[in-house]
Amino acid sequence: MPPQIGYLLPTRERVMEGRPETAPLLELAARAEGLGFDSVWVGDSLLARPRHDPLTLLAAVAARTRKVALGTAVFLPALRNPVVLAHQLATLDHISEGRLVLGVGIASDLPNIRAEFAAAGVPFEGRVGRMMEGLRLARALWTGKPVDWQGRWPVQGGMLGPKPYRAGGPPIWMAGSVRPALERAARHFDGWFANEADLGRWKQQWAEVQQIRREAGRDAGQFVPAIYMTLAIDEDAGRANQRIDAFLENYYGQPAAAMRRRQACFAGSREGAAEFVRAFVAAGATHVIVRLVGDSNRQLETVAGFRAQLGK
Repeated sequence: MPPQIGYLLPTRERVMEGRPETAPLLELAARAEGLGFDSVWVGDSLLARPRHDPLTLLAAVAARTRKVALGTAVFLPALRNPVVLAHQLATLDHISEGRLVLGVGIASDLPNIRAEFAAAGVPFEGRVGRMMEGLRLARALWTGKPVDWQGRWPVQGGMLGPKPYRAGGPPIWMAGSVRPALERAARHFDGWFANEADLGRWKQQWAEVQQIRREAGRDAGQFVPAIYMTLAIDEDAGRANQRIDAFLENYYGQPAAAMRRRQACFAGSREGAAEFVRAFVAAGATHVIVRLVGDSNRQLETVAGFRAQLGK
């Protein structure tokens, strides 16, 4: 079976280009749905990598689409009050009629991201504990039953309304490639969200996630292994590589070679891109989220065109 394919909206890119208008982004989301994509995703950052607020934008996308899942790639819950966040996500899940997927992460240890946490009044060193407790609290509130919580956010008989459209709330996919992230994904959440450059390492990590889940007695059939990748598709391989290198350096402010060692990236022909994606699918990925470098509409059409080949 072909994998599910998702498209990351270029929110950060458009802000960097001085084109923050949201109407074109909503058109791209509708275009992706029309081309048969299974999901549309939005990234998250407050100050480190300025872009549109993901939950607000996804609410607009939900109103413009009917079938695609709507996700965050990835969201930083530690930056938010979990009671407020649980309310926002429950409302967004209703707007989308149960199409929301929450991809979450802890954020990289970089100076601009540490500054972002400080600006939000959140201690960076405690971000893992805040994320885990905050998501547990959100899930408790999503039951629709009164919640008593003693912790960072004391709650006494708190009852959220409305509870999410989907019973239990939106599925949560944990991002990360280090062992603690794999443990968190496998033991506590509904999917694993990787952005791993090396296919061999991805296979090894996926085997670890499956083993942890078996040891924890969790149902493997309800768990999603997802891969996030960046594609620059052009029959001129040299031009594609120049384009993706310029994109990565502009986006992250780091050498392109370093980013390509860390993240799943491909630059080259349509057939090469299809084979790159197919290799991760053959290794077990069931949901592939693509960030496209270059002309958005043309690249969307190209990926849609080879999608049927991916399950072969």
